Amino acid sequence: MRASEKAYSLLREQILDGGLAPGTVLGEVEQSTRLGVSRTPLREALSRLAAEGLVAAHSGRGVVVTDPPLESVGELFEVRSALEEQAARLAARRRDPAVFEPLQAEFRAAHRLLENGDPARHEYYALVGRLDAAIDSAVANPFLVSTLNGVRTHVARIRRIAQDDPERLREAAREHLMIVDAIVDGSESLAAHATQLHLHRSLKNILASIERTPQ
Repeated sequence: MRASEKAYSLLREQILDGGLAPGTVLGEVEQSTRLGVSRTPLREALSRLAAEGLVAAHSGRGVVVTDPPLESVGELFEVRSALEEQAARLAARRRDPAVFEPLQAEFRAAHRLLENGDPARHEYYALVGRLDAAIDSAVANPFLVSTLNGVRTHVARIRRIAQDDPERLREAAREHLMIVDAIVDGSESLAAHATQLHLHRSLKNILASIERTPQ
């Protein structure tokens, strides 16, 4: 892996999982030492993160981790819904059942991942990530997938606000299973409807969590 790719991947992961909180200043000297890369590949990594909106210039001291776009969550979900529903339709039309059937079995047992004592639910979110990747592959449309991944980046940050609600996570796991079931069955309309339902409930939960969060 190239040094710039290593730095980008590590910083991006730490921003999305909250290890690098909004407002954290990422100075070049400090970060190049911490990540074990030189300053040139670090700058390349920071440039990619800036293009994604995860960092921004900070008064001559490098860059700073941006705040999640909470004020734009409604608009973000409008775009996400359009893209995710179409992706689900295409995945149901073009799917390879041999890819989605194992995911179907995993989501049937997803409640175990939510009860394994991991407060960050790494295994559960890894499963959701594998479903996203399988759908993206089945879609076979790089333009749609590229745009959708840009939206998912910001959704992942916002989702952290509401991910501590155990009941909502159990509901979300059941909703994901509905999506996978529809894709396995090749039902485009049901896959889109299940996706619409999941995103509607996710947005409702996130908005309620934002409202409860002290400003």
